[in-house]
Amino acid sequence: MSKASPPPPGEEIVRQVRAETGPKTLLAFSTGKDSIAAALAIRDAFDEVIPFYLYLVPGLEFVEESLDYYERTLFGGRRIIRMPHPSLYRWLNSYLYQPPHRAEVIHAARLPDFDYRDVHDLIRDHHKARKALVATGVRAADSPMRRVSIMQHGAILRSKGEYFPVWDWKKDRLVAEIERAKVKLPVDYRVFGRTFDGLDARFLIPMRKHLPRDYARVLDWFPLAEADVFRAERMSL
Repeated sequence: MSKASPPPPGEEIVRQVRAETGPKTLLAFSTGKDSIAAALAIRDAFDEVIPFYLYLVPGLEFVEESLDYYERTLFGGRRIIRMPHPSLYRWLNSYLYQPPHRAEVIHAARLPDFDYRDVHDLIRDHHKARKALVATGVRAADSPMRRVSIMQHGAILRSKGEYFPVWDWKKDRLVAEIERAKVKLPVDYRVFGRTFDGLDARFLIPMRKHLPRDYARVLDWFPLAEADVFRAERMSL
């Protein structure tokens, strides 16, 4: 069985996508270091970069402050599209951390199930960019499984409408490029040690301490999430 050849370097991936799909590209922007690197890798290659952020909880102040900062410093004043993350509707539809009296309201809302592809297609339609692929910050160095997947399937996944412009970047290059661009990392790394992506105690305990208004906002949407904080603190005693 022959060994799969690695994809071309990230710079070549970007040139190939531009040649195939034209002047517009979407960018899945999480505010994390990998998505910042992807933004830096593609911003001079396309006439129009369309960044979007998928929120897990609407209206968190620390998220909005970060998005505002990146709109000014990374995207030249262009607004980052805010869209609900598929997990938000999935959590609500499964009554995650919801008190019983909310069940009837959530059921009556009939929130639709959707996935990433649905979000991508909505953004493509709105911006008349049907051919545009979605750039993400996926890197082979993230994990052995990620490397194997990229080696097998490549760094352009046309069937999913995605590509990986920094797939071959190691940590030293990623850090150097971000520092060279004079772009700050979001507050997430100081508070959580990573980007915010869940409702468990790993995020809620630091949020309660450092971002109390956002903690209250999370509990507005998921009142019983505090139970996981209680569980984690009891187990640490």
